[in-house]
Amino acid sequence: MKRFLAASALASLALVSAVPAALAGKADDTLNIVWERELENVDSYFNTAREGIIFSRMTWDALLYRNPQTMAYEPLIAKSYKWVDDTTLEFELNEGITFHNGEELDADDVVFTYNWVSNPDNGVKTQRNVNWIKGAKKLDKYKLQVMLKAPFPAALEFVAGSVSIYPKDYYEKVGPDGMGLKPVGSGPYKVTELEPGKKIVWEKFDGYMKGSPKGTPTIGKVIQRTIPERNTQIAELLAGRADWMWRVPADQADRLSGSGRVQVVNEQTFRIGYITMDAAGATGDTPLKNPLVRKAIAHAIDREAIVKALVRGKSSVVHSACFPTQFGCEQGVTKYPYDPAKAKELLAEAGYPNGFEIPFYAYRNRDYAEAMIGFLNQVGIKTNFGYLKYAALRDKIRAKEVPMAFMTWGSYSVNDVSAITSNFFTHGKDDLALDPQVKELLHTGDTTVDSAARKTAYSAALKRIADEAYWIPLWSYNTNYAFSNDVDFTPTSDEIPRFFTAKWK
Repeated sequence: MKRFLAASALASLALVSAVPAALAGKADDTLNIVWERELENVDSYFNTAREGIIFSRMTWDALLYRNPQTMAYEPLIAKSYKWVDDTTLEFELNEGITFHNGEELDADDVVFTYNWVSNPDNGVKTQRNVNWIKGAKKLDKYKLQVMLKAPFPAALEFVAGSVSIYPKDYYEKVGPDGMGLKPVGSGPYKVTELEPGKKIVWEKFDGYMKGSPKGTPTIGKVIQRTIPERNTQIAELLAGRADWMWRVPADQADRLSGSGRVQVVNEQTFRIGYITMDAAGATGDTPLKNPLVRKAIAHAIDREAIVKALVRGKSSVVHSACFPTQFGCEQGVTKYPYDPAKAKELLAEAGYPNGFEIPFYAYRNRDYAEAMIGFLNQVGIKTNFGYLKYAALRDKIRAKEVPMAFMTWGSYSVNDVSAITSNFFTHGKDDLALDPQVKELLHTGDTTVDSAARKTAYSAALKRIADEAYWIPLWSYNTNYAFSNDVDFTPTSDEIPRFFTAKWK
């Protein structure tokens, strides 16, 4: 396998050897990054790709900034904010901020942005980022209020990320198509060249606001190129024509790390794996209706062994139905350590001393799924395995045709329990437990701006989910980043590379 990978990389090197060398590296003060996905429209409200989020954070600023280390909300365009009531946020803006085209940023721009994106007629692609907004109104040149449709304390997550502030006069003139070709923001880097789907060039914005929590950018230029083939990306990196890539498969990451020519850094992400089970009996009268059976399944799977052998990196076993850093993610829940003897005991107590047979589905990481199937077989649980594409499996689950499945959820990088637990346990399309007590607790947490009350409600909900083993939380996922030895870059668990914090060594 290693010889094959090396040969593939050498072949890729040959393929790109005729490509003119890009300006890259410390000597040219140019950070050359490569990724595989095309961004046909870089307007942050009209793409759904994670690469679009990276572009957005480079080019635009929001009212607040979530510190990726502390997860605290810090002032950015806004110098202060407060909850006026459960459905009204008030912001006072920093003065002297300018957009890349020289326009001053004030309340008119913020009010325009919030009112424009919240209007469904304007067709913002990711509605969950904006559909909580009722509207905004100006109080004076540097003060405004944002009104919510209903109490939604997690709104601050979107204020601090997804809702980028656009220049009113410019956007009214050019619209999404014009912004997609000639973006104008107030972020740490300005776009100086753009070939849709192929290349983006940013230059450090010398007029960037002083004291920004994003810091002051130090690298003069960042060039992004779209290269669909992973081996070609690796070849470019090894040849010195690229300085950074990400999402490197573990086997290739090991080889790159061993080359000594680049750095490889691994970081866990907000995405977690879990097993969903039909506790409510929506798919029929299966053994999964019995909590003893669900607990037996939890004890039957050696999650630590799978993480160590397959998932690897900084991934770790999770015990609660959320990512540990998320607001309200209670960690003091019932845990189910690997114990096959206990699993068999519980199955016998539930009336299945010889086990049973049940359908089990997955859509990714077939090797992880097969490892879990092996552990289940050892305690007498036989599975009829179905492997589908994500959309097909999601629809099948929502049609109540799947009693048990291995799934994952990334929370859209939202650091709040409402982005995961409330999605799966409030009697929506993905809820296979239908527990009214859990639903009520999550509703309380989702609708009060009192932080202590939110934590109390989420804690009780997550403890009940664990006690009843409605889910089997599995592990966090991770991402491998590979970059030049000259680059000082720190990845973060929200999987949003922040090139404005990168430096040359």
